[in-house]
Parts: sequence; C-alpha cells; structure tokens
Amino acid sequence: MKNYLYIIVVIAFFSCKQNTKQKETTTDEASQTMHFREKEIETFATVNEAVGNISFTVNGDLVYSHHPFFEPKIRVVKMNKETKQIEPFPNLDWNTPRESDENYLSNVLGVRNDENGIVWMIDMAQRNTIKPKIVGWNTKKDTLEKIYYIDKSTVEHSQPNDMVVDTKHKAFIIADEGIGKGGNGNAAAFIIVDMNTGTTRRVLEGHKTTKPENNPTVINGKKLAVNGNALLVGNDGITSDKDFEWIYYAPLNGTKIYRIKTIDLLNESLLEGELSAKIETYSEKPNNGGMSIDKDRNIYMTAVESNSVAVVFAKDRSVGTIAKNPNMVWPDGVSYNHIDGFMYVSAAQVNRGAIFNNGENKASQPFYIFRFKPITEGVPFR
Repeated sequence: MKNYLYIIVVIAFFSCKQNTKQKETTTDEASQTMHFREKEIETFATVNEAVGNISFTVNGDLVYSHHPFFEPKIRVVKMNKETKQIEPFPNLDWNTPRESDENYLSNVLGVRNDENGIVWMIDMAQRNTIKPKIVGWNTKKDTLEKIYYIDKSTVEHSQPNDMVVDTKHKAFIIADEGIGKGGNGNAAAFIIVDMNTGTTRRVLEGHKTTKPENNPTVINGKKLAVNGNALLVGNDGITSDKDFEWIYYAPLNGTKIYRIKTIDLLNESLLEGELSAKIETYSEKPNNGGMSIDKDRNIYMTAVESNSVAVVFAKDRSVGTIAKNPNMVWPDGVSYNHIDGFMYVSAAQVNRGAIFNNGENKASQPFYIFRFKPITEGVPFR
C-alpha cells in the first residue's frame, strides 16, 4: 500500500511539474508574440503633411497622397526610400491646377501601383471643376501611361477612394464611399473601369454591403460627427487575393468584411439581384480604412479607432491586432512593398481636423509613416 501511494505521489509530482512547465512555455510564447509585434512595427519616416494612401515605384520608392481632407497644395509626392527626400509626383506641373486644361491632379486619396511599374492615382476632382479620372504614371519610363475618365459612373455624392488594379481581368475596381459633397454614405457603390475600352459602370449602389452601418466612429470616447450628425462612411477598404479570384471589401463604418468573386463582380450580364446573391459575409471587423492581404489570405486593415492595424486570420477568420503604435492616429492606407517585404501604414490624424473639433484644426506635425513585416509574404501591388 505504501508503495502504491508513493507511485501516486511521484506521478502527481511530475504531472504538476509538466503542467507548470507547459504554463511557463505558454506564458513565454505569449510574451514573445507581444514582443514580436511591438518590435516589428517601426517608424519609417516622419513628414510635415498628412499621409493618405501609399504605393510604390518600380524600385520601391514611396508614392503617396497628401490626405485631401486637409486640402494640401501638393496632392501626391514621391519619397526616396533611402534618403527620405520628398518631391512632387509625378512632377510639379501635375500638382498645379489651371484653367487651360485638365491634365493635373485636383483631389487624390487612392493610389496603387501595378506589376508594370505604373502608379495609378484616383483624382476625385472635388476641388476643381474638372472630370474625375484615374491617372497612370509609368515609373519605369517617367512618362504618362494613360488617363481613364470615370465621370459617367459617379453621382453627386461620389467619393472614389481606393481600388484594386486587376491586371488579370483588365479592370479597375474602385470603392466609392458615397460621402462626397455632404453625402451620408447611402450612395456608396463600386465603380468598375474596363482597362481595354475605358468604359465605366456603377454597381451595388446603396447595397447593404456597400453603404455604412449605424456604427459611428468613436476615438478616445468622442464620436466623430459633422453638424451633429455622425460621420458614416460607405465602401472604403478593398483588396484582392494574389490570383484576383476574390474581391474583399467593407464600408468604413461597419462590422463585417464581405467578398465576391471577381468574375461575378465584372459580369455585366448579371442583374443587381443576381449579383447580390453572389456576395458572401466573410468576417467580423472594426471600423477600418485601408486594406491589404498576404499570400495566405490574411487580411490587414487599418483600425481607425485604436491606433492599430487589425488582421483577419485566414485559418479561422478570427480578428486580431498585428501592429499598434500610439502615434498611429487615424491609420488610413496600408500597402505592401514587394521590394523590401514590408507593409507600410500611414497615420493621417483625420479625427483631429477642424470639422470635427468646432472649427479648430488640432492635427499637428509630425505625421508618421510606419512599416511592419506581415505574417507571411504580402501580395505585391496590394
């Protein structure tokens, strides 16, 4: 009997030691994970104007919009990735409004680059009486590639914000927030531009997946509102997987990410109801701005309320935080640089603008550009 009791005690002792070791390992792993996340997010640069969306030249230099919310004089700039020197992009002439022609940038937020070294810029054209357009600049040749006019598919409250440059199906797929000229997001939609013909069309306007939910943006306990009405932004973040099989999208103010097969969204023969039936609810999400993706289909999105970048893990579609920094105030664009393997994130301080603070602009220098390594290799040109 004594031997039997001794064996039980020994087994219990080693079992306890093993459990303790497992707990210690788990704690260590959690600590390492937290440390990894904190270590991986780094300040790439500080600048004097608010950064909107970020793209890259053929050699990995940054091309980004100055956030149009603050009405910048220079709309788009290029930053040398080594020296951090900044110059107007594609040049000063394209950043200078004039009466003689429309070959200039009026109001730019969305920018994306493609596999051919072309940076595509969406000119919302809200600051001047010109047509909204997509301007493509070839960074290999330093020449104008092409202009696509999108005025035929815009409406009074259009605000074409971000896009997927689909070089496989030869289409620009643009997220229209629906908040231009005082709009409330209810006219949010997709604008689709055929690269071959230049024809444009507008789909899913006011659809439940493109217009905002009644889920106001709250930062530090303060609800963003304009003239007492909560700011509700429609179709905003948008990205596509590496094969351009799925389009993932979401209104900024909303709790869900949706997805639809690209071939369905581009299928002109589908009626609106038929197209709607093809949409899937993909995952939960916070109120978010820009969106990007990696090769394993983990989705990255800027969480505007929490100074962070959230991630939807492809393995189970759960939501977590991948990068966080107290200076990441209103993170807007998130883009993958295929040259150095980093995800870049802007911090625009939109919530500190005068319209949300009784006419007082509380945004202040410096403005930050951050970067971090994604969970796995990102998808180029997203």
